[in-house]
Amino acid sequence: MKSIMHSKNDHTCYLCERLNYDNSTRTGLEEHHVFGRCNRGLSTKYGLMVYLCRQHHTDNSLGAAVHFNKDVAAELHRLGQRAFQEHYPELDFQEIFGINYLEEE
Repeated sequence: MKSIMHSKNDHTCYLCERLNYDNSTRTGLEEHHVFGRCNRGLSTKYGLMVYLCRQHHTDNSLGAAVHFNKDVAAELHRLGQRAFQEHYPELDFQEIFGINYLEEE
């Protein structure tokens, strides 16, 4: 399934846009499943993937790579849950994914 959060055809980094308000086009974007590990398949099934520049995905030279920065990962989880709830209002995110990332809101 294609992403419900971000179009690969935009050639932009999802986190550059969200965190830095930078919508410059990029090359070499990497697909990131918002919910990984045991929920990676669910991310694919429900279109919860985004496209990231290397600095926001796996190169932590800026300190903001989702695989190394807990705060960035948590923000992406919240954005993913919101996208799921908007796109699939008839489904229960917490029942499917087994967690609620919006508890503190």
